[in-house]
Amino acid sequence: MFKQNLAKPLLQLSTNSTHNTMAKYSEKAGEKVEKTMHEMKEGELKGGNGKKVTSKKQAIAIGLSEARKKGAKVPKKKD
Repeated sequence: MFKQNLAKPLLQLSTNSTHNTMAKYSEKAGEKVEKTMHEMKEGELKGGNGKKVTSKKQAIAIGLSEARKKGAKVPKKKD
């Protein structure tokens, strides 16, 4: 009758004492991603080729890349 929400949460915190939950991204990286997401929604964010970015995933990747260049704590890129 009712559809279940099967979407995965963006952040899962474990209450298990054996599992260590450390932040993967620094606060500065989060702020940079937040800024790029805002730019994307306003239509001001441009990719490397000069076109407007419309993908949420691409906007996040640009934000993390910029944060990485500034020296923020961000995990290495996956190949």
